[in-house]
Amino acid sequence: MAKKAYIFNDNKLKLGIFSANCSSGMAVTKVPERWVNSWENNLKLTKMCDEAGIEFMLPIARWIGYGGETDFHGGVLETVTWATGLAAHTKNIQIFATVHTAFNHPGVIAKQIATMDQIANGRIGLNIVAGWNQPEYAAFGLDLPQSHPERYARAQEWYALIQKLWTETRPFDWDGKYFQCQGIYGNPHPVQSHLPILNAAASAEGREFAMRNADFLFTPVFDFEQAAATCSEIKAASAASGRDVGVFTFSTIVCRPTQQEADDYLDYYANQNADWEAVDYLMALQGMHAQSFTPEALAGFRDRFAAGHGGYPLVGTPDSIADQLEQMSQAGIAGTTLAFVDYAAEFPYFRDEVLPRLEAKGLRRPFVQG
Repeated sequence: MAKKAYIFNDNKLKLGIFSANCSSGMAVTKVPERWVNSWENNLKLTKMCDEAGIEFMLPIARWIGYGGETDFHGGVLETVTWATGLAAHTKNIQIFATVHTAFNHPGVIAKQIATMDQIANGRIGLNIVAGWNQPEYAAFGLDLPQSHPERYARAQEWYALIQKLWTETRPFDWDGKYFQCQGIYGNPHPVQSHLPILNAAASAEGREFAMRNADFLFTPVFDFEQAAATCSEIKAASAASGRDVGVFTFSTIVCRPTQQEADDYLDYYANQNADWEAVDYLMALQGMHAQSFTPEALAGFRDRFAAGHGGYPLVGTPDSIADQLEQMSQAGIAGTTLAFVDYAAEFPYFRDEVLPRLEAKGLRRPFVQG
């Protein structure tokens, strides 16, 4: 029987974990306690999140690291196999696979995702990446289309074919611009009545793609005023398309008993011990190809890239962080991912201290294991 995805629950502010499959997570730092993305660490973290009622795990699909002393994101657990393994060891949490449309045939991905959803009993999500990182294209012997419309036109056909494979019960032919198939079909179909779709986009073409296809648009927050404007724009644009697309963002968490402790730790890992060579290379690539950040934002956000890949910094006491998350929600943000320098070591304090405060604010309900 088809089921509704857990991520579509009624919590006002949904929470996820971002980039735990990648070496160093989101912190471009040289500190020795930076995240080790081993399978054992990922499994330990995900089980804790599952038991705490966190809505989802979101990986980054990365094939080439960013250099520097740490080769930031040089070591990455592939997202489809990572998500499948985690799904087999959890009960409630939504596990996303992040998939590049340029590197993966839709017929293969449709079959993989449907199989994963069987294993998860309806808890898989798909994060669609239309492509932006030129060195990764080069690694696969491909050219990165310089035109955003071209990237998203291919992504649209890619996802349309997958949707047909998930719903059609008979073999069919497909004669498109980018894909040609004869007698293709998908069996089994996903368990979920609607498999959650996530898409990160900032360009006009990317936003239009998200309005047509995604349940959640993943985008940076620079400040709460900008967040409110973005959410208002997305609400209007998705309504015009006859849809309701929520806005997710990503946050860097440094939660300590005192503000001074939090500030000192941020300075320690994201300033004194930042891997600045990797930071600058990452920012250069983002500026050239991704368009996730405006040139003005990139110019002023070098410290945020060191702290957490450009994520919104939530640095302070449990009370302060809960208050800021409340402001984020009031701006219209439907959910945020969380990233820590050492996820497994730091998440329990966030779980024990911040989650109850969010429940008291009415942003989340106490979680009961299903």
